[in-house]
Amino acid sequence: MFNKEVKSVLDLIKAFPTEQACIDHLEILRWNGNVVSPFDATSKVYDCKGNKYKCKNTGKYFNVKTNTIFDNTKIELQKWFLAIWIVTSHKKGISSLQLGRDLGITQKSAWFMLQRIRNCFGLDDTDQLSGEVEIDETYVGGKMGNRPSKIRNNQTEEIKEHYKKSAVLGMVERNGEVRAKHVQDTTQNTLIPQIINNISFGSTIYSDELKAYNVLDRVYDHKAVSHGRGEYVRGRISTNSIESFWALLKRGIYGIYHFTSKKHLQLYVDEFVFRYNTRKGSENDRFNLLLCNIENRITYKELIK
Repeated sequence: MFNKEVKSVLDLIKAFPTEQACIDHLEILRWNGNVVSPFDATSKVYDCKGNKYKCKNTGKYFNVKTNTIFDNTKIELQKWFLAIWIVTSHKKGISSLQLGRDLGITQKSAWFMLQRIRNCFGLDDTDQLSGEVEIDETYVGGKMGNRPSKIRNNQTEEIKEHYKKSAVLGMVERNGEVRAKHVQDTTQNTLIPQIINNISFGSTIYSDELKAYNVLDRVYDHKAVSHGRGEYVRGRISTNSIESFWALLKRGIYGIYHFTSKKHLQLYVDEFVFRYNTRKGSENDRFNLLLCNIENRITYKELIK
Protein backbone atom coordinates (compact mmCIF):
# COMPACT_ATOMS: atom_id res chain seq x y z
CA MET A 1 0.00 0.00 0.00
CA PHE A 2 2.98 2.28 0.56
CA ASN A 3 5.10 3.59 -2.27
CA LYS A 4 8.09 2.57 -0.21
CA GLU A 5 8.61 0.52 2.91
CA VAL A 6 7.88 2.49 6.07
CA LYS A 7 10.07 1.49 8.99
CA SER A 8 9.75 4.45 11.35
CA VAL A 9 7.55 7.32 12.46
CA LEU A 10 9.65 9.66 10.32
CA ASP A 11 8.97 7.50 7.25
CA LEU A 12 5.25 7.57 8.07
CA ILE A 13 5.20 11.37 8.24
CA LYS A 14 6.95 11.55 4.88
CA ALA A 15 4.49 9.06 3.37
CA PHE A 16 1.46 11.02 4.67
CA PRO A 17 2.50 14.70 4.80
CA THR A 18 -1.02 16.09 4.24
CA GLU A 19 -4.66 15.39 5.07
CA GLN A 20 -5.31 14.62 1.41
CA ALA A 21 -2.57 11.98 1.34
CA CYS A 22 -4.25 10.25 4.29
CA ILE A 23 -7.67 10.44 2.61
CA ASP A 24 -6.31 9.01 -0.64
CA HIS A 25 -4.80 6.08 1.26
CA LEU A 26 -8.05 5.38 3.09
CA GLU A 27 -10.02 5.43 -0.18
CA ILE A 28 -7.65 2.87 -1.69
CA LEU A 29 -7.95 0.59 1.33
CA ARG A 30 -11.73 0.89 1.71
CA TRP A 31 -12.91 1.12 -1.90
CA ASN A 32 -9.99 0.52 -4.28
CA GLY A 33 -11.58 2.69 -6.98
CA ASN A 34 -15.15 1.44 -6.46
CA VAL A 35 -16.87 3.79 -3.99
CA VAL A 36 -19.54 2.09 -1.86
CA SER A 37 -22.20 3.99 0.07
CA PRO A 38 -22.11 3.32 3.84
CA PHE A 39 -25.88 3.85 3.88
CA ASP A 40 -26.83 1.47 1.05
CA ALA A 41 -24.17 -0.77 -0.48
CA THR A 42 -26.38 -1.41 -3.55
CA SER A 43 -26.87 2.28 -4.35
CA LYS A 44 -25.30 4.23 -7.18
CA VAL A 45 -22.83 6.83 -5.92
CA TYR A 46 -22.26 10.34 -7.29
CA ASP A 47 -18.85 11.98 -7.02
CA CYS A 48 -19.45 15.51 -5.72
CA LYS A 49 -15.75 16.42 -5.78
CA GLY A 50 -13.79 17.61 -2.78
CA ASN A 51 -13.68 14.07 -1.32
CA LYS A 52 -17.49 14.16 -1.02
CA TYR A 53 -19.96 11.62 -2.40
CA LYS A 54 -23.74 11.22 -2.54
CA CYS A 55 -25.77 8.05 -2.12
CA LYS A 56 -28.52 8.03 -4.78
CA ASN A 57 -30.94 5.74 -2.91
CA THR A 58 -30.84 7.61 0.41
CA GLY A 59 -29.89 11.09 -0.80
CA LYS A 60 -27.25 11.30 1.93
CA TYR A 61 -23.74 12.71 1.50
CA PHE A 62 -20.67 10.92 2.82
CA ASN A 63 -16.91 10.68 2.60
CA VAL A 64 -14.30 8.03 3.33
CA LYS A 65 -14.45 8.81 7.07
CA THR A 66 -18.23 8.33 7.40
CA ASN A 67 -19.22 5.56 9.85
CA THR A 68 -15.60 4.92 10.82
CA ILE A 69 -13.56 5.77 13.91
CA PHE A 70 -12.63 9.01 12.11
CA ASP A 71 -16.23 10.15 11.69
CA ASN A 72 -16.85 13.68 13.02
CA THR A 73 -13.33 13.89 14.46
CA LYS A 74 -11.71 17.30 14.79
CA ILE A 75 -8.25 15.74 15.00
CA GLU A 76 -6.41 15.65 11.69
CA LEU A 77 -5.90 12.26 10.04
CA GLN A 78 -2.12 12.53 10.17
CA LYS A 79 -2.32 12.42 13.99
CA TRP A 80 -4.72 9.49 13.81
CA PHE A 81 -2.31 7.67 11.50
CA LEU A 82 0.57 8.36 13.88
CA ALA A 83 -1.47 7.06 16.84
CA ILE A 84 -2.40 3.87 14.95
CA TRP A 85 1.22 3.34 13.87
CA ILE A 86 2.49 3.73 17.44
CA VAL A 87 -0.17 1.48 19.00
CA THR A 88 0.22 -1.31 16.45
CA SER A 89 4.03 -1.27 16.46
CA HIS A 90 4.81 -0.89 20.20
CA LYS A 91 4.72 -4.34 21.84
CA LYS A 92 3.47 -2.98 25.16
CA GLY A 93 1.25 -0.22 23.78
CA ILE A 94 1.32 3.41 24.85
CA SER A 95 -0.45 5.34 27.60
CA SER A 96 -2.88 8.14 26.84
CA LEU A 97 -0.64 10.57 28.75
CA GLN A 98 2.36 9.75 26.56
CA LEU A 99 0.33 9.73 23.35
CA GLY A 100 -1.14 13.10 24.26
CA ARG A 101 2.33 14.54 24.70
CA ASP A 102 3.58 12.97 21.45
CA LEU A 103 0.66 14.32 19.40
CA GLY A 104 0.24 17.65 21.18
CA ILE A 105 -3.34 16.95 22.31
CA THR A 106 -5.04 16.57 25.69
CA GLN A 107 -4.91 13.32 27.66
CA LYS A 108 -8.70 13.06 27.36
CA SER A 109 -8.55 13.28 23.56
CA ALA A 110 -5.67 10.77 23.46
CA TRP A 111 -7.60 8.31 25.66
CA PHE A 112 -10.63 8.60 23.39
CA MET A 113 -8.46 7.98 20.32
CA LEU A 114 -6.87 4.93 21.93
CA GLN A 115 -10.24 3.48 22.94
CA ARG A 116 -11.60 3.95 19.42
CA ILE A 117 -8.51 2.29 18.01
CA ARG A 118 -8.78 -0.60 20.49
CA ASN A 119 -12.36 -1.09 19.38
CA CYS A 120 -10.94 -2.07 15.98
CA PHE A 121 -8.54 -4.73 17.29
CA GLY A 122 -11.24 -7.39 17.51
CA LEU A 123 -10.61 -9.08 14.17
CA ASP A 124 -12.52 -12.06 12.79
CA ASP A 125 -11.65 -15.11 14.88
CA THR A 126 -14.32 -17.51 13.64
CA ASP A 127 -11.64 -20.00 12.52
CA GLN A 128 -11.08 -22.42 15.37
CA LEU A 129 -7.68 -23.29 16.78
CA SER A 130 -6.51 -26.83 16.09
CA GLY A 131 -3.56 -29.20 16.46
CA GLU A 132 -1.71 -28.67 19.72
CA VAL A 133 -3.38 -25.95 21.80
CA GLU A 134 -2.34 -24.63 25.19
CA ILE A 135 -4.97 -23.17 27.53
CA ASP A 136 -4.60 -21.30 30.78
CA GLU A 137 -6.38 -18.77 32.94
CA THR A 138 -4.95 -15.69 34.64
CA TYR A 139 -6.11 -12.79 36.75
CA VAL A 140 -5.59 -9.12 35.95
CA GLY A 141 -5.71 -6.44 38.65
CA GLY A 142 -3.53 -5.00 41.38
CA LYS A 143 -3.30 -6.06 45.01
CA MET A 144 -5.48 -4.24 47.52
CA GLY A 145 -2.37 -3.67 49.65
CA ASN A 146 -0.96 -1.46 46.90
CA ARG A 147 -4.01 0.81 46.85
CA PRO A 148 -3.99 4.24 48.50
CA SER A 149 -4.68 4.13 52.25
CA LYS A 150 -7.99 5.96 51.73
CA ILE A 151 -9.21 3.02 49.65
CA ARG A 152 -7.73 0.31 51.90
CA ASN A 153 -9.37 1.80 54.99
CA ASN A 154 -12.81 2.31 53.42
CA GLN A 155 -13.54 -0.94 51.61
CA THR A 156 -17.24 -0.77 50.83
CA GLU A 157 -18.76 -3.58 48.78
CA GLU A 158 -18.72 -1.28 45.75
CA ILE A 159 -14.99 -0.58 46.15
CA LYS A 160 -14.20 -4.26 46.73
CA GLU A 161 -16.02 -5.21 43.53
CA HIS A 162 -14.37 -2.38 41.58
CA TYR A 163 -10.85 -3.49 42.54
CA LYS A 164 -11.51 -7.23 42.35
CA LYS A 165 -9.16 -9.06 40.00
CA SER A 166 -10.62 -10.00 36.62
CA ALA A 167 -10.25 -13.46 35.08
CA VAL A 168 -9.02 -13.96 31.51
CA LEU A 169 -9.00 -17.28 29.63
CA GLY A 170 -6.25 -17.77 27.07
CA MET A 171 -5.88 -20.34 24.29
CA VAL A 172 -2.91 -20.48 21.92
CA GLU A 173 -2.22 -22.81 19.02
CA ARG A 174 1.41 -23.95 18.96
CA ASN A 175 3.18 -21.72 16.39
CA GLY A 176 -0.21 -20.14 15.62
CA GLU A 177 -2.73 -17.63 16.90
CA VAL A 178 -3.95 -16.81 20.37
CA ARG A 179 -7.47 -16.22 21.69
CA ALA A 180 -8.05 -14.43 25.00
CA LYS A 181 -11.42 -13.75 26.60
CA HIS A 182 -12.38 -11.79 29.71
CA VAL A 183 -14.59 -14.20 31.69
CA GLN A 184 -16.71 -13.76 34.81
CA ASP A 185 -15.02 -16.61 36.67
CA THR A 186 -12.98 -19.78 36.14
CA THR A 187 -15.71 -22.32 36.79
CA GLN A 188 -16.41 -25.21 34.46
CA ASN A 189 -19.69 -23.70 33.26
CA THR A 190 -17.90 -20.52 32.18
CA LEU A 191 -14.66 -21.89 30.69
CA ILE A 192 -15.81 -24.97 28.77
CA PRO A 193 -18.21 -23.18 26.35
CA GLN A 194 -15.43 -20.72 25.47
CA ILE A 195 -13.00 -23.57 24.83
CA ILE A 196 -15.49 -25.48 22.66
CA ASN A 197 -16.24 -22.34 20.62
CA ASN A 198 -12.57 -21.62 19.96
CA ILE A 199 -10.88 -25.05 19.67
CA SER A 200 -11.90 -27.69 17.13
CA PHE A 201 -12.85 -31.16 18.35
CA GLY A 202 -10.08 -33.73 18.15
CA SER A 203 -7.35 -31.23 18.95
CA THR A 204 -4.73 -31.89 21.60
CA ILE A 205 -5.12 -29.58 24.58
CA TYR A 206 -2.42 -28.91 27.18
CA SER A 207 -3.44 -27.27 30.45
CA ASP A 208 -2.61 -27.06 34.14
CA GLU A 209 -4.41 -29.11 36.79
CA LEU A 210 -7.47 -26.85 37.18
CA LYS A 211 -10.43 -29.15 37.91
CA ALA A 212 -12.70 -27.24 35.50
CA TYR A 213 -10.64 -28.69 32.63
CA ASN A 214 -11.19 -32.35 33.57
CA VAL A 215 -14.29 -32.74 31.36
CA LEU A 216 -12.21 -31.86 28.27
CA ASP A 217 -11.09 -35.51 28.15
CA ARG A 218 -14.46 -36.40 26.63
CA VAL A 219 -13.96 -34.55 23.33
CA TYR A 220 -10.25 -33.65 23.23
CA ASP A 221 -6.90 -35.34 23.67
CA HIS A 222 -6.36 -33.54 26.96
CA LYS A 223 -3.14 -33.65 28.95
CA ALA A 224 -2.16 -31.58 31.96
CA VAL A 225 0.90 -30.59 33.97
CA SER A 226 0.70 -30.14 37.73
CA HIS A 227 2.04 -26.71 38.64
CA GLY A 228 1.12 -27.37 42.28
CA ARG A 229 3.72 -30.15 42.40
CA GLY A 230 6.34 -28.06 40.61
CA GLU A 231 5.80 -29.74 37.24
CA TYR A 232 5.90 -27.31 34.31
CA VAL A 233 7.07 -29.46 31.36
CA ARG A 234 6.56 -33.15 30.62
CA GLY A 235 7.70 -33.99 27.11
CA ARG A 236 5.54 -31.85 24.80
CA ILE A 237 3.07 -31.12 27.57
CA SER A 238 3.36 -27.56 28.90
CA THR A 239 1.61 -24.20 29.00
CA ASN A 240 4.76 -22.15 28.39
CA SER A 241 3.48 -20.45 25.22
CA ILE A 242 0.29 -19.08 26.75
CA GLU A 243 2.18 -18.06 29.89
CA SER A 244 4.59 -16.09 27.71
CA PHE A 245 1.59 -14.25 26.29
CA TRP A 246 0.34 -13.56 29.83
CA ALA A 247 3.73 -12.09 30.72
CA LEU A 248 3.54 -9.73 27.74
CA LEU A 249 -0.05 -8.74 28.57
CA LYS A 250 0.68 -8.03 32.22
CA ARG A 251 3.89 -6.11 31.55
CA GLY A 252 1.89 -3.87 29.24
CA ILE A 253 -1.07 -3.39 31.56
CA TYR A 254 0.91 -2.90 34.78
CA GLY A 255 3.86 -1.07 33.26
CA ILE A 256 2.09 1.17 30.70
CA TYR A 257 -1.60 1.41 31.58
CA HIS A 258 -1.32 0.71 35.36
CA PHE A 259 -5.07 0.09 35.67
CA THR A 260 -7.86 -1.17 33.44
CA SER A 261 -11.52 -1.27 34.41
CA LYS A 262 -13.54 -4.45 34.00
CA LYS A 263 -15.70 -2.67 31.44
CA HIS A 264 -12.79 -1.95 29.10
CA LEU A 265 -10.55 -4.95 29.89
CA GLN A 266 -11.51 -6.92 26.77
CA LEU A 267 -10.48 -3.96 24.59
CA TYR A 268 -7.01 -3.98 26.15
CA VAL A 269 -6.79 -7.77 25.82
CA ASP A 270 -7.79 -7.51 22.13
CA GLU A 271 -4.97 -5.01 21.61
CA PHE A 272 -2.34 -7.52 22.78
CA VAL A 273 -4.02 -10.37 20.89
CA PHE A 274 -3.91 -8.30 17.69
CA ARG A 275 -0.18 -7.62 18.01
CA TYR A 276 0.56 -11.27 18.90
CA ASN A 277 -1.43 -12.68 15.99
CA THR A 278 0.25 -10.29 13.52
CA ARG A 279 3.75 -10.72 14.96
CA LYS A 280 5.03 -12.38 11.79
CA GLY A 281 3.98 -9.44 9.63
CA SER A 282 5.63 -6.04 9.23
CA GLU A 283 4.64 -2.73 10.81
CA ASN A 284 3.16 -1.80 7.41
CA ASP A 285 0.94 -4.87 7.46
CA ARG A 286 -0.37 -4.22 10.98
CA PHE A 287 -0.97 -0.54 10.23
CA ASN A 288 -2.98 -1.25 7.09
CA LEU A 289 -4.84 -4.17 8.66
CA LEU A 290 -6.06 -1.88 11.43
CA LEU A 291 -7.10 0.76 8.87
CA CYS A 292 -9.15 -1.91 7.07
CA ASN A 293 -11.07 -2.49 10.30
CA ILE A 294 -11.94 1.14 11.12
CA GLU A 295 -15.71 0.76 10.70
CA ASN A 296 -16.02 -0.34 14.34
CA ARG A 297 -16.96 3.19 15.37
CA ILE A 298 -17.84 4.01 18.97
CA THR A 299 -18.86 7.34 20.50
CA TYR A 300 -17.42 8.96 23.61
CA LYS A 301 -20.78 8.66 25.42
CA GLU A 302 -20.84 4.90 24.69
CA LEU A 303 -17.34 4.56 26.10
CA ILE A 304 -17.97 6.28 29.42
CA LYS A 305 -21.59 5.40 30.19
